[in-house]
Amino acid sequence: MPIEMPKGLPFSVDTWTPCSNRKRHHFLTHAHKDHSQGISTHSSFPIYATRLTKSLTLNCYPQLNESLFVDIEIGQPIAINDPVETFTVTAFDANHCPGAVMFLFEGTFGNILHTGDCRLTPECLQRLPEKYLGKTSREPKCRLDYIFLDCTFATFSSKMPSKHLAIRQVIDCIWKHPDARVVYLTCDLLGQEDILENICKTFGSKIFINKENNPECFQSLSLTIPNILSQDPSSRFHLFDGFPRLSERAEAKIIEARANFQPDPLIIRPSAQWYVFEDVSSESEKRKNIRFKEAIRDSFGIWHVCYSMHSSRDELEWALQLLAPKRVVSTTPEFRAIELGYVRRHCSFDNLAPDDPLWKLLDIDLEAPLVNEDIQEEVTVNKKEMLTVSSPVKGPCLTLFGRARAGLGNSTLSYEDLVKPEIPTRNVDEVGSDGEVPEGQHDGSKSNGLTKGIGKRATPYSPTGMSNGVNENIRKLYRSMHIPVPKPLPSLVEILNNRKRAKRSFML
Repeated sequence: MPIEMPKGLPFSVDTWTPCSNRKRHHFLTHAHKDHSQGISTHSSFPIYATRLTKSLTLNCYPQLNESLFVDIEIGQPIAINDPVETFTVTAFDANHCPGAVMFLFEGTFGNILHTGDCRLTPECLQRLPEKYLGKTSREPKCRLDYIFLDCTFATFSSKMPSKHLAIRQVIDCIWKHPDARVVYLTCDLLGQEDILENICKTFGSKIFINKENNPECFQSLSLTIPNILSQDPSSRFHLFDGFPRLSERAEAKIIEARANFQPDPLIIRPSAQWYVFEDVSSESEKRKNIRFKEAIRDSFGIWHVCYSMHSSRDELEWALQLLAPKRVVSTTPEFRAIELGYVRRHCSFDNLAPDDPLWKLLDIDLEAPLVNEDIQEEVTVNKKEMLTVSSPVKGPCLTLFGRARAGLGNSTLSYEDLVKPEIPTRNVDEVGSDGEVPEGQHDGSKSNGLTKGIGKRATPYSPTGMSNGVNENIRKLYRSMHIPVPKPLPSLVEILNNRKRAKRSFML
């Protein structure tokens, strides 16, 4: 799920929750359901989106009122009249799926590019304003303050073929199997229409889709590529659901064909997921890297082609070098931006000026004193220090939204997060392997509690109750994330004794 936008911004992007509903303006980058989940219950006027995204969304959520939406055209800046300030937003093609866009926000909060889901290519980035584009030898004239970046495949280091080359591989695979009477195409996702269009054009045959079994997909394709759809089951090309249990259904189709003494059907899955997420041996991985230029058949009889609607790690690194943003935030999934080399080298908080847009983004007033709620007294705190986690030895910088590196909670960083008092934290053994707390052990907080607080040295909770030791499981967790194991804070008794000794030395 996309992340919530920071508290200091007057708009939300792709989130539909009670929190985002309090924002004054809402933006929808595209019509995939993981970016519109909750829109039927937590939506309010205005929702800015392209006309095609609006139509596709209304198709999925017929209970929505069309009057909630405001159409936005690609490449045409519009001024948003907000009660606090007027800011400008421009939509640019995201190279992801029909109707998908990136949003460029420009205002006193800074210059922010929100990519939504994207496949960043030279053609895609060249449509951005020239002042934000750098060259190999120099930075852009105007640097973006923030990029909210799609990091879905940020850890995938292999070079992915372009969409055009991947479509060519699909067509080549079909040419190599002339005996296959039926070709099943798992192209039921929004964003794979180009594959179907090219197959229809190359082989002169329309694509059969079962309207009764897959009405939602049929309606979506009727909006994007209506001219190539067929209701004739005798067509050679059939649309095939990619989920669930694709391997089981593929095997069943092959067994059925053999039982009828027919050639095996051709089943093609154009997707990057098999290449990115499949748990394979090193030898198989090497084989996959070598054979990115052609379709690969797995043990279930499915032919895979690496067709990706998201950028690979190399493409993200290249785009960041060209745009040279000051800070990068991973939108999907959270915390992934810290894996990128550009972020580790260039995005830190060592030299924050008092007028840095970051303070406005987080809704932090540098002049306002912090108040300790426990003893009701004002405490002078350098708020810049609250953005980093102290460590006894020098280690990698903790970027603002790279909270997973320090095991911090899954929420947007806000002023309340920075100053709220510490609470006891959980034993790491109580947290499941997927990061979820077992049922019945929730304490009302979304934090997984592997560290205590921000603005003080991060101190792991010790299940033994000892203040001078760190649990071995916690040590292993920090080491696995390549973070120095922090030392515990001194006890209050030690601080008071040190203070008394200092006073005695002064009196002498």
